This record gives sequence, C-alpha cells and structure tokens, in this order.
Amino acid sequence: MTRKWTKFPHADERFVYEGAALAKSWPRLHRGDCEPLPKTADAQAAWSAFHAGDFAVAVEAGRAAGGAGLNAAIKAQAIYATYLEKKDAARLALFEEAAQWADARRADAPRDANAHYLYAYALGRYSQKSSVAKALAQGYGGKIKEALATALALAPKHADAHAAFGAYQAEVIDKVGALVGGLTYGAKKDSAIEHFETARKLFPESAIERIEYANGLLLLFGKARIADAQKFYEAAAKVVPADAMERLDVELAKSELE
Repeated sequence: MTRKWTKFPHADERFVYEGAALAKSWPRLHRGDCEPLPKTADAQAAWSAFHAGDFAVAVEAGRAAGGAGLNAAIKAQAIYATYLEKKDAARLALFEEAAQWADARRADAPRDANAHYLYAYALGRYSQKSSVAKALAQGYGGKIKEALATALALAPKHADAHAAFGAYQAEVIDKVGALVGGLTYGAKKDSAIEHFETARKLFPESAIERIEYANGLLLLFGKARIADAQKFYEAAAKVVPADAMERLDVELAKSELE
C-alpha cells in the first residue's frame, strides 16, 4: 500500500486473537456491532489484524477477502482515521473512501446491519471532522439517519448504532436547534437520550458508549449536565480494553478528563 500509516502506539499481546482464540472471544469483541463471525479464514484474518491494531493490514486483507471481510476493512480505515491519522485532508479522504466501500457493501448485502452502520459511522465522522453544518446542507444528515435506522431495524441490539443515533441527534440539535432539528431531521432530545441509555445497557463494558453519551449530554444540555458527562468520561477511562480500538477509546476518555 502506498499510503504511510501511523503505527498503533499501544501494541499488546492481549489484543492478538487468531483461530480458535478469535472465535472464542468473538461475542465480547463484537458485542457493540453485532458482526457475525465470518466463515472464511481470510475474512477472519482481517478481523484479527483489526483487533490487534494492524489497521493497514486489516484494510488490505479485508478488501482482498471481499464479502463480509469488507466490514473489517471499512471499520479499520474509519477507526484509523478517527484516532491515528494526523493530517486533516488525509483523514477526510479516508472517511470518504470508507463510506464508499460501506455503501457498496450494503448494496450487495442489504441485510448486513453492520454495513449500514459503518456507512453512517464513516459519514458521521467525516461530518464531525469537517463541518456538521456543511454536512447537513449536503444532505449527509438524511443519509446517516436512514442508514442507522436500517441498521437498527435489522439488528435492534446493535449498541454502536444506538450510540451513533443518539450522537447524530445531539449533533443536529446543537447545530440547528431543537425546533429545526426535530422538524427537518427528526432529531429530538428525548430520543437521543433513549438511544444513549439503550447503548449503555446493551454494552455495559464499553468505553465508547459512555464517551458518546457524555459528548451528547454536553451538546444537548451544556454546563447543566457537565457533572454527569464527567462521570461517564471517568467510567470510560477505567474500562479494561479488549482490543486496539477499545484501547484508543479509553485513551480518548482520559484525554477528555485532562
């Protein structure tokens, strides 16, 4: 691959899952996204690379595997762009490309809940890293909402999609207000909180569900809920990560506390 990838800075033997170890740990590793264990060895290898923090390898292996392996590639690229890519232009390009892959995957496999979620995730992170207001004007809001609604219709226990739906509504309300957000984008405070709560209950071991909840509270209520947000950040910072992505989530929580 021609792109220079920043190395995952927290390599840990505990994050290496291969073969039987991957299958045994799969329910815990994918409690948040409800991804089924792939049937092919090459797709499983892509996910092993993802969990270990070898994101470049995961992207290459996932794309080569095709089918369900694409989700590993999409998620690896999106997580890498979120946490490790240092250049703004490169980060946005990575999100755009990941969204394109996810859109193609969900067209080929419309009942793949995670493909819909990953499409929304890539577009959502792109919007956050560029301009939420601009992204809404470009129609991204409707695309994100549709993809998340589809993911949850297919997989009601998809904790990450619930957290993302809460975050989407909080971002919209923060940028355009509760009235316009509700009438134009279907974003409501009560609904956002409900999705955050559901995500936390479905995946209580997760750091990112707590972080998204904390961020959402600050967007929706400002200083009035800062104490509650602080508690969520503190709880997220104490989570014992099961893989590379979760370690990056924990480090994010710690940075919020600083």
